[in-house]
Amino acid sequence: MTNVAVFVSGTGSNCENIIRHFSGNSEIKISLVLSNRAGAYAVERARMLGIPTEVMAKTEFNDGTNLPDMMKRYGIDFIVLAGFLLMVPPFLIELYPHRIVNIHPALLPKYGGKGMYGHYIHEAVKANNETETGITIHYVDKVCDGGEIIFQAVTSVSPDDTPDDIADSVRILEQQYFPKVIEETIKKNVS
Repeated sequence: MTNVAVFVSGTGSNCENIIRHFSGNSEIKISLVLSNRAGAYAVERARMLGIPTEVMAKTEFNDGTNLPDMMKRYGIDFIVLAGFLLMVPPFLIELYPHRIVNIHPALLPKYGGKGMYGHYIHEAVKANNETETGITIHYVDKVCDGGEIIFQAVTSVSPDDTPDDIADSVRILEQQYFPKVIEETIKKNVS
């Protein structure tokens, strides 16, 4: 059994989709949802679906003892970032090489890096008159949005699309592909 932790900061639509995808899976289990924000709705979603949750403030998260101890306590083998807004500390990346993945709501390397998340990305895509956007699922390394790309999916952007329309199109791709790519990646990297 591969135990997975999902790190979240926001509402948790991707988190819920991942939990539902792996519900009843005999090989992969969502064993923990961790948030840096006590009020994140993702935590409530996870609780309603019977998944253990933890909240860890940024200072605790970046401490070299607390986070590794928590991962060990839950027997975590693999980590998924699903709308998680903190940088993953280097010590965790070293503990989980090629075992931490993130989803980014744009086609990296475009619209990546510090400050590029959520609606800011969709507004930038619109402002730059892009004709397409999408999602990127990538390994996490020490560079923000810089890890090796695992998978990308594309959606078109019309001149009439608002940032909200773009967000809706990207969300459809996230829901369709993220859990499947997580599953494939775990099977490839975790023995």
